[in-house]
Amino acid sequence: MYKVKKEKKETKTAKKQTSKEKPLNKASKTLNKLQQEYMKEHSKKHSKEHNKEMIRLMKLGYCIEQSNKLALKAVGK
Repeated sequence: MYKVKKEKKETKTAKKQTSKEKPLNKASKTLNKLQQEYMKEHSKKHSKEHNKEMIRLMKLGYCIEQSNKLALKAVGK
């Protein structure tokens, strides 16, 4: 007889923050000269964990800026 309106269930849509960044370079076993020089100066300002994470990411092919950004998110300063 009477039409009952169905209540809409509120769904929580959590926005997942996934890094969609892809490596710009090819993966390598060692850092190139530019990366090594950069890390000498950069390592003075950041922790060992941050530096290790950056080196790992650069070996996977990420550029300096990308690896720094991702290391800051993962490990911190």
